[in-house]
Amino acid sequence: MNKKIVNMLFSDMCCSECKSDFNEDSLFVLRREDNLTVLQITCQNCGKSFGIALLGGCEEKDFSSKSQDELALQIQDGPDAICYDDVIDAHNFFKNLDEGWEKYIPENLKKNI
Repeated sequence: MNKKIVNMLFSDMCCSECKSDFNEDSLFVLRREDNLTVLQITCQNCGKSFGIALLGGCEEKDFSSKSQDELALQIQDGPDAICYDDVIDAHNFFKNLDEGWEKYIPENLKKNI
């Protein structure tokens, strides 16, 4: 995995313990496999150690022509947040299940119970 790509991934991250920024010396490659690189990340300030696995196959792309807004993560619309009524409805649903509740589970999923 290209060291420049790895540095880009961690450029805006900091240590959760002392809040120091990670730098190039913070990253150590522990293992490389076909499509996997396992890195150890150690804070150079306080010594706290982190581990992370990164999938390979990353290609370096030219992002210099894109604006910050184009590169920012976009918030996706999703379902409404769970409200108190939803929790009460779920509680009542589970409380009122009869002894034959397993009949509602598809056959192919029953083996995982």
